[in-house]
Order: sequence, then C-alpha cells, then structure tokens
Amino acid sequence: MNVTEFDAVKFVDKIQMKNGRIKDVYLVACGGSLIDLYSSFYFVNRESTSMTAEWIPSKEFVLTPPKRLDSHSLVFICSHGGNTKETVEAADTALKAGAFTVTYTHDAASKCADEKYHSIIYTWVDETLQKDKPMCITYSILNELIHRQEPEYELYEGMKDGIIKCDQIIRSAVKKFQNKAWNFAEHYYNAPFLYIMSSGASYAQSYGFAICSLQEMQWIDCGYLNSAEYFHGPFEVTDKDHIYILMASVGKTREIDLRVWKFLEKYAEKYEVIDAADCGMEAIDSRCVDYFNPPLFYEMSVLYRTAIQNKTGHPLDMRRYMGVVEY
Repeated sequence: MNVTEFDAVKFVDKIQMKNGRIKDVYLVACGGSLIDLYSSFYFVNRESTSMTAEWIPSKEFVLTPPKRLDSHSLVFICSHGGNTKETVEAADTALKAGAFTVTYTHDAASKCADEKYHSIIYTWVDETLQKDKPMCITYSILNELIHRQEPEYELYEGMKDGIIKCDQIIRSAVKKFQNKAWNFAEHYYNAPFLYIMSSGASYAQSYGFAICSLQEMQWIDCGYLNSAEYFHGPFEVTDKDHIYILMASVGKTREIDLRVWKFLEKYAEKYEVIDAADCGMEAIDSRCVDYFNPPLFYEMSVLYRTAIQNKTGHPLDMRRYMGVVEY
C-alpha cells in the first residue's frame, strides 16, 4: 500500500486477524534502513510486557534465523531502494516462517513492494512528514499493537501525539542549528578522525551518523560510541586534539550524556554538542519523549553532513565501491 493509505488501526486489525497475538518483533534491514528501526526495538523492549524485540542485520537474520520466529512473530523489513539482496532474502525468510511480514520501500516497482508482503511504500523528499517515514510508521503500528495486547499500557495517546508533533519540532530545530552546523564544518571538514556519541533510543543515530553520513557519504574515518560506554575504556584517548560530536538526548538517559558532556568540557577542546533540550522537545509527553530524540538526531545528521559536503566538495551520492564494483 502507499503510505497515504496507511492507517495504524486497520493495519493492526490485519495483523491480529492473520497472526493473532504477537509475542516477538524482529526489525531487520541493512545500513541506514537498519538504523531507522533501532528505536522501535528499544521501544518494545522498554515499554511492552507482552512482546520482546530483536534488531538484526538482514544477512544475519537469513543465516541464523531466531528459533522463536513463527506465526506469532511480527517482522519489519526495510530497504530504501527495495532491492537489497540480503534484505529481500530476509523478507522471504520471515514469510516462510509464517511471520506477519511488513516491508518498507520508497520504490513501488521494487522487490520489497511485492504483494506477497504487507508492503508500505513511502516517499522520501524534504517535504515528507515524520509520520510517513519508516521510523514513525513502525512506532504507530507497535503503539497500536501494545495498546491492544496490554490494557495497562499508558503511552498510547502520548506516542500518537508525539508522532504528529515531532515534525514541526524537528523542522524548527534544523533551522535553529543551521549556523552551528556550518561553523562545525568550517573548522572540522578535513578532520582525519572523529567520534560520535549518543545514548538510549538514540544509540543507533551515532552509528548511522558514522557509517552512513560520514564513512559512506564523505569517506571520513570515524567511530561511534554509546555514551554509557565512554567511561569504560574510550575516554582514555580524550585530549585537546580528538574531535567529538555528542548528541545529548532528553528523557531517561539524559544523565548519561550529561556526564560525558561534563568530561569533554574539562578534558577536551574540539567537541560539538547537539542538545535535544534546545530543540523544543518539551512539547512531547515526558513519558515517551525518549523515542523522539532519534528522528530529531537523524535530521541533524543530515544537516551536518550536508554542511561538511559543502566544504569538502565531495557529493553525498558519490561512491567508489557501493553499486560500482562487484562485492
């Protein structure tokens, strides 16, 4: 179906009619598409009492499928282009096991849009609302499903409200941070190496910023860290020369990021903090605001990588291996 036809209530009706009670949720993809699904994995494991979730790269899912994968499983498959070989294989693996298999792609002619799956075809342009992108579509489905399976669940209205509100919050924050991103790029566009950190539901955003925005799109060497792990080894390399980007969340894990920030202020010199507390996130229910840091930080990574591109002159779409050579 096209995302314009998507309705979470009707979609969950189909899940329950076909597969009954869901016990396990699997979120499966590669690269940037996998990153889009992490916060939903985190959401299920923190908020649901009836389901558990796993976040698995596509090929790993194919080669080592979970023993629990069956007709009481809900599998989300995401492939932006819709033809990533191992992701299509993963979708077929889920289907064969009897799982309710949801596929996301922006290409209606792709393999992931095949009618044998429960496909949702989204658009990917600047004007696309957060509610119509894979991250928030997945939130909508899971929020509805938890609400039905767990009468005591308390975040139902807050999550629905946040999915709608986060779009304007993010657009305003991007405008606010534009000059900050330009300044960072001006100083560090030719950095030999940098670290990116985040925590909680946003951990995969540091992963994505590193492997997609910088390594893939700008050929910049970098590493990613969970802020909670910084003090368990990585902080030993901190000095006046190493460069850090810290994405500081609001919500339950904020104290983890603030501890890192305090240390960087004392022992580092070259660091950038993208602070969600400066972005208007107080408009979202504090009980579920954690899950809206990730879409905010994703758009911030787009802002920063574009600013770096404008300094390096290295087009974001240029590749030397991906889609160019046999691998």
